[in-house]
Amino acid sequence: MQQKSADPASCDLAILGGGLAGGLIALAFAARRPDLKVMIFEGAERLGGHHVWSFFASDLPEGAEALVAPIVAARWDGYEVRFPGLSRTLSTRYCSANGMLLDRAVRAALPAQCIVTGAEVVQADASGLTLADGRRCSAGAVIDARGSRGLPHMQGGWQKFVGQRLRLAAPHGLDRPIVMDATVVQIDGYRFVYCLPFSPTEIFVEDTYYSDTPDLDLPALRQRIADYAQGAGWAVRSVEYEETGVLPVIAGGDFDAFWRDGGDLPRAGTRAALVHPLTSYSIPDAVRFALYLTGLDNLSGSALSRTSHDRAAQHWRETRFYRMLSRMLFGAADGPERWRMLAHFYTLPERAIERFYAGQSTPLDMARVLAGKPPVPVGAALASLTGRGRPLADLGAVS
Repeated sequence: MQQKSADPASCDLAILGGGLAGGLIALAFAARRPDLKVMIFEGAERLGGHHVWSFFASDLPEGAEALVAPIVAARWDGYEVRFPGLSRTLSTRYCSANGMLLDRAVRAALPAQCIVTGAEVVQADASGLTLADGRRCSAGAVIDARGSRGLPHMQGGWQKFVGQRLRLAAPHGLDRPIVMDATVVQIDGYRFVYCLPFSPTEIFVEDTYYSDTPDLDLPALRQRIADYAQGAGWAVRSVEYEETGVLPVIAGGDFDAFWRDGGDLPRAGTRAALVHPLTSYSIPDAVRFALYLTGLDNLSGSALSRTSHDRAAQHWRETRFYRMLSRMLFGAADGPERWRMLAHFYTLPERAIERFYAGQSTPLDMARVLAGKPPVPVGAALASLTGRGRPLADLGAVS
């Protein structure tokens, strides 16, 4: 058993990156392995960044609720989806976490000297790291959870968005989230609006696109959010918060080349492609990986490198079905018609939808997704699956 180091400039495990993946690893070790000294290093002044992460309660593995509870800002007993010709209310509990609560939770769980923010890591290896100011921290193991906007050697498209937390002059009238409102005008691929009602007069509204490009036109998307609020009859008093994001939607690639290109350090989160290939949801895999790490007997650098590679490779194999759907979405459907695939999906039984988001679809679930009248042209679907469809974006080519 490794023991907690007494040297303030050394630790048993150094986590690079204080975002979702890194923060959950820190929380998991603080709760389950307090015998180990864990340090977390973040370039920004605050852990967690300015992010909202949402997930379904059914996404979490057994025993994970206590881990995520401190970072959850709101829970709702159900949610809605809206498509042309289809509206549905589902009973699955929906939850929303945020970066501010992640920062608070990690600071409550780790000693202050184990949290280093506002410091750039300029070099890291299996034995430790060096900061831009020259400070060196030695470590029994280092794990890289700094995220990645681009995924080299992978192809697909992008889920991009602008979200704003709006304070309204009067109640909005929603008692549950709208996870997808695709009744809006379809622009730049598959477009939908996402709404989280945090209080009667506070609502988070996100304009989201499944697009072939990662470009964000911030003024245009801000105006579309304002137009959506006006169309809903909401009088906006102020914009309390804004978040932007460009997430990879993985449709294919060369996993071995991707891993080699990323260097020798163990990896977590997006840096290890541990996300749902189609939805880009990251909490389920981040939670599973964090809990898995705490159960390892050997946390040496070399053992952790093998472990992170093997878990990421297993995830790649197990998510093949979702990458196939991503290929169909981007390679077979014209942008304005992509909503039809999602509308078809939301006709499935509720438990099948839950397993889909959790990345645990059964063979019967997969058959149901593909059954019935195809939401995309059959010829285009076959062409996309055989590599003859519309070319996919290079997910590593991001400036």
